[in-house]
Amino acid sequence: MSDTRHTRVLIIGSGPAGYTAGVYASRAMLEPILVQGLEPGGQLTTTTEVENWPGDTEVQGPDLMVRMEAHAKAMGCEIIGDYIQSLDLDSRPFQAHGDSGTTYTADAVILATGAYAKWIGLPSEDAFKGFGVSACATCDGFFYRGQEIVVIGGGNTAVEEALFLTNFASKVTLIHRRDELRAEKILQDRLFKNPKIEPLWFHELEEVVGTDNPKGVEGVRVKHTKTGEITEIPCKGVFVAIGHAPANDLVKDKLETHMGGYVVTKPDSTETSIPGVFAAGDLTDHKYRQAVTSAGMGCMAALEAERFLAEQEDTAGLAAQ
Repeated sequence: MSDTRHTRVLIIGSGPAGYTAGVYASRAMLEPILVQGLEPGGQLTTTTEVENWPGDTEVQGPDLMVRMEAHAKAMGCEIIGDYIQSLDLDSRPFQAHGDSGTTYTADAVILATGAYAKWIGLPSEDAFKGFGVSACATCDGFFYRGQEIVVIGGGNTAVEEALFLTNFASKVTLIHRRDELRAEKILQDRLFKNPKIEPLWFHELEEVVGTDNPKGVEGVRVKHTKTGEITEIPCKGVFVAIGHAPANDLVKDKLETHMGGYVVTKPDSTETSIPGVFAAGDLTDHKYRQAVTSAGMGCMAALEAERFLAEQEDTAGLAAQ
């Protein structure tokens, strides 16, 4: 049976931005509801060591998100394990329709849906997803003990995945279309010092090859970006780590976006193009994409939502006089 729940502030998403917004909105006595989405805890639940969270020299990503969820709950935030399928921003109050059948109505909405892994888009890549092709080393690395694997990419994500996979693989080939990495220097230093990792410069993935019965990856064909020469590399696993895209499905046709789909916010603010709707974290941040900046934006969104609601009440009070 369908149910309707009303809240002054609805928070959609459960990464650092969402949980921090939950803490601050609760402290403001707004009694927020936070809907976690398909991946409670967000992207940090698929990482291992986090070394740049202030106050923790090193913390496991999943552990950090468990702590943040517990903090939000302790402050009074109601956290619900549901998934928002659609969002109506034309009505007041706003309406969000959950996969559970529940409709959530809210006077203000904080969007903290984060981002998701990008794929190259090859038919062979899609054909072997879950059968040797992955975008999450911490999820699937264990299955490749003693095997040779490849990682595609050249940024922080690719280098972090390659380093993590050396815990399991006998060899990791990092395939990058240029001859230098975009990753932070400290990560590059670790990668170049690791004897299990071999970079392959000026190459891009052309095709994933494997067997159908049983289904599994046997290798990749890569193309030299300058000569066009094709090389086949034997491997049992392919990890695609070419970055992330904003999880904007709920609002891409409703809010102003830029830079490939990131939600636009006003300068020094989390306000979006619709009053009462705020965006925080990787959904809006195409530049930094850090847990700590996401948390900061979650704080900003909650404070701005509190101010917005207070102004609405003041306006309503004056109209009633």
